[in-house]
Amino acid sequence: LPKILEKGGQISLLAERLKQAREAKGLSQSECARRTGASQAAYCYYEQGLRTPSSQMLIRIADLLDVSLDWLVGRSDKEKTED
Repeated sequence: LPKILEKGGQISLLAERLKQAREAKGLSQSECARRTGASQAAYCYYEQGLRTPSSQMLIRIADLLDVSLDWLVGRSDKEKTED
């Protein structure tokens, strides 16, 4: 499995995809935080790779951003699930 968080200053794949998906939806970090129930600081830390969201928070974020959970955490290259 791919590493979700990288040590040594590398931005994690999770952090990169969080930012990519949020920007694609045209949402601010503060809006994502508000709509998922995270603090603004926590959400910012998620995108910086400084903090790892809980599994419940990852599900909320994936639902909000309309991406698959597997894509978000690097288990798939398919951004959206097939219906």
